[in-house]
Amino acid sequence: MLPRRRLLLAAALPPLAAAGCTQDAPSAAEETPPPAPEPTRSPVAAAPARLPRDIPGLGSRTRARIPADARQALVVTGTSRRSSDATAVLYERGPGGWRGGPAWPAHNALRGWTRHHTAGDLRTPAGVYGLTDAGGLDPDPGTKLPYDHGPAFTATGSGYEGEPLAGSFDYVVAINYNRKPGTTPLDWTRPLGDGRGGGIWVHVDHGGPTSGCVSLAKPHMRTLLRTLDPRKHPVTVLGPADWLAR
Repeated sequence: MLPRRRLLLAAALPPLAAAGCTQDAPSAAEETPPPAPEPTRSPVAAAPARLPRDIPGLGSRTRARIPADARQALVVTGTSRRSSDATAVLYERGPGGWRGGPAWPAHNALRGWTRHHTAGDLRTPAGVYGLTDAGGLDPDPGTKLPYDHGPAFTATGSGYEGEPLAGSFDYVVAINYNRKPGTTPLDWTRPLGDGRGGGIWVHVDHGGPTSGCVSLAKPHMRTLLRTLDPRKHPVTVLGPADWLAR
C-alpha cells in the first residue's frame, strides 16, 4: 500500500491521453475540402479563316488571264527565270474563295521559262492554259478527263542529268499550248505552227529537268488526275514567281 503522500500526488497528475503527445485533431470544418472553383466557360470558337479571294502570288495581269469559269487551277511557280525547279499547288475555287492544296515539288525545262516558246528552246512556256485531256502508259487511275491509254506513251532514253526516262509518261495531262483541245495528248496538230513547239505536258517526274514540260512525282500525278474535273474548267498557271506576280 502506497503512503498517503504518494497517493495524493498520483491523483493530481492528468491522464496520459490529455498530455498533448499528438497535435489536436482537425475540426470538422477543416476536414471538409474547399469547394471546387466554378468551371470556366470555354471561349467561343473562332470563326474559320476566310479563304483568299484571289490565288496567292498572282498579280492582276496574271489573274486576268484566268477564265471566269475556271474553278480549278494548277499553279506551277518557278524559283527563277532560268531555274528548272518549281513548286506546284492545285487550287479550287468555291463560294468563299480559292482553297489551295499541298505544295508539290516539280521540275520544268532545262533552261527555265519563256513567254515566246519555240521548238527546241528547252524552255517551258509561261502563261495560263487549259487542261482538258489526259493519257498514259498506265491504265486510267480514275480521272474525269478523257484518258488515252496505250503503249504509245512509252518513254525511253535518258534525261539531261543521265537519269532514265522510263515511266515518265505513265500519266500525262496535256497543257493546251499550241494544241487542239479535246484530242489525245498524242495529237500533233499545231495551230501556231510547228516552229512554236508543242507536246507540252504535265507528266511523271524522272528526277531532272524536262525539255519543256512540267513534271510531278507519280503519286501527285495520280492525285491530280483524280481531282481535275472538266466541269470545273481546269487551267494551269505557269511561270517564274516574279512573272506570275505581275
